[in-house]
Amino acid sequence: MIKDDAQAVYENLALELRRGVLVLAVLSQLRNEQYGYSLKQRLDEHGLEINEGTLYPLLRRLESQGLLKSDWRMEEGGRPRRYYELSPTGVALLEQLSRDWYELGNVIGKLLEGDES
Repeated sequence: MIKDDAQAVYENLALELRRGVLVLAVLSQLRNEQYGYSLKQRLDEHGLEINEGTLYPLLRRLESQGLLKSDWRMEEGGRPRRYYELSPTGVALLEQLSRDWYELGNVIGKLLEGDES
């Protein structure tokens, strides 16, 4: 029973950690315009699998926050696709979050290594 409890705690904490990095991961890949499925594939290829039920609501939320802009396009011989890219506000936020990520990574790395300095 204790193992099951510990596993459940681990899974919840791992999920929280993952949720925290999804925004940064998505923003980092939208420096160049992409449609939702191509973004999903790109994240998957880099080892960050994300299901569509998580990705599309996240894209809508980021757009409603003014971080993304989007438009619908009909590709030749295909169906309409919604293309997303960073807005100017999104570009600035990505720069800030990237700096924060690297600073935090350095701090956490030192803590995990037991650095006393």
